[in-house]
Amino acid sequence: MDVSPAIVVIFGGAGDLTWRKLMPSLFDLHLDGRMPKRFAIIPLDRAAFHDAQLHKRFLEGVQRFSRKGKVKSTDWNDFARHVIYQQGDFKDPITYSKLEKSCAKLEKDWKVKAGRIFHMATPPVMFGVIPKLLGDAGLNRDRVRARIVVEKPIGQDLNSARELNRVLTESFHESQIFRIDHYLGKETVQNILAFRFANPLFEPIWDRRYVDYVTITVAEEVGVEHRGSYYEQAGALRDMVQNHLMLLCLVAMEPMVSFDADEIRNKKVDVLHAVRPIRADEVRESAVRGQYGEGSLNGKKLRGYRQEDEVSSHSKTETFAALKLFVDNWRWQGVPFYLRTGKRLPRQVSEVAIQFRRVPHQSFPPAACRDWHPSCLVLSIQPDEGIVLRFQAKYPGPEMLLRPVEMRFSYQESFAAPSPDAYETLLWDVMNNDATLFMRVDQIEAAWRLLMPVLEEWANSRPRSFPNYAAHLPSKKGRSYEDYLGLAGLERQGKKKWQHHVAEVVQQLKAAMQVDYVVLGGGNARLLKKLPPGASREQCRCIPRWIPPLDKALQRINSCAIRPLSEERA
Repeated sequence: MDVSPAIVVIFGGAGDLTWRKLMPSLFDLHLDGRMPKRFAIIPLDRAAFHDAQLHKRFLEGVQRFSRKGKVKSTDWNDFARHVIYQQGDFKDPITYSKLEKSCAKLEKDWKVKAGRIFHMATPPVMFGVIPKLLGDAGLNRDRVRARIVVEKPIGQDLNSARELNRVLTESFHESQIFRIDHYLGKETVQNILAFRFANPLFEPIWDRRYVDYVTITVAEEVGVEHRGSYYEQAGALRDMVQNHLMLLCLVAMEPMVSFDADEIRNKKVDVLHAVRPIRADEVRESAVRGQYGEGSLNGKKLRGYRQEDEVSSHSKTETFAALKLFVDNWRWQGVPFYLRTGKRLPRQVSEVAIQFRRVPHQSFPPAACRDWHPSCLVLSIQPDEGIVLRFQAKYPGPEMLLRPVEMRFSYQESFAAPSPDAYETLLWDVMNNDATLFMRVDQIEAAWRLLMPVLEEWANSRPRSFPNYAAHLPSKKGRSYEDYLGLAGLERQGKKKWQHHVAEVVQQLKAAMQVDYVVLGGGNARLLKKLPPGASREQCRCIPRWIPPLDKALQRINSCAIRPLSEERA
């Protein structure tokens, strides 16, 4: 596909995002032959650089982050001649006058009008400044060719998001605004649409009749690292859960009529409008927050969140957040969607899991079903990109014994072509004026509207037990995040004994958690000793003795359990 000539202006051109993501992605697009024949990249920043100095810095970033590996000097030199640095103050109108002249000169040399892409890779405080000055300089006038790219975060709450959108739309038409979320550019996220609507196999059972619940998980091994000051203002809910809401839209949306950008975005907005609002008095029932404390990994001590750089020693900012949402429409009525994200968890995983219902009647003998689990479809986004379908099959032998098995699709094994970085996809879409993967103003505001009751309740109530999970592994004084969620999940309502027969409870817990043994009560060390002879740690999960009634217990455990016991306690 031929791409029209383009001028890519990067505000914050000497910054970390440009170095790590934007320049390596543009370079990879160039090597793949997907950049226009005529293009220019204008990094714009306040620091004084010669082109040669900046080219050297960019080359270091490309060498580290390009998916192409080691860069040939001929390839780099061919790309670097298109990179023209411009020094300027983002708040100075003269900067924009110079930029207009630079763009006009390039178009005159090329003898063709070019798309002008203004990418704000700057701190959010500049998002309200740059669009207005671009408009004052007349750089916004061409509605077809002039585009502005806005990075996350789009506001800190509903009011600030509305104010930012007002500033943007005063200078640019909505069709010119590309609100970027790199998560939505991942191949496996885009594949959700392909999997659902290009294959008729699963769509008939993709509803409340067959789906028990859906979990959307983004768990990270790393802490906040060098982003302490930003995270203090954001927290896990603001930082990641909007990503989850966009994934929820892809999973729950109705089939689109065409692959038109606005048609797809309309379907996503329909889902957000159908999500049941969380009332202020329901926040404790529908949301969980956590904060990591000190822990260890491979014998190395890890700092707690409150010991991280630029973080308050009394911080009440959450580093783990989980929500339970319902989509009130014909397809999804009554099906819970669990959204969860956290820092310093034992393994890196991003996935969507569709948990199907149990069979309505178990016709197999009890002995055949000891290892029986409901079917589950896992859409793995990273690190293992692919799809896994878990179901039951007969174990070889004279007896009828059911065992869980898996069918797997792997991107790496199925396709010779490597997956492009998310920014490659999104930047290419901007150059092609394709807004399918970008968030529209009504999506942004609908998402913030859903989160506001939780944010307001958390702001007004101090958490009782922060930090409440240990980084990676529990310390002697701390609890792992699953201990916390098992004992106090969804803001624990108080100690109650099981209200169902123990055998029924254990059977359903085994199915829900996909383990062979469930041991109730006592400390973990003692519980492990209660396992049957020959049972391994991978087959078991220990559950606190006092937890609420079965329906709430299952909801909490289903929504929170991410790793097997062996990984939790190894």
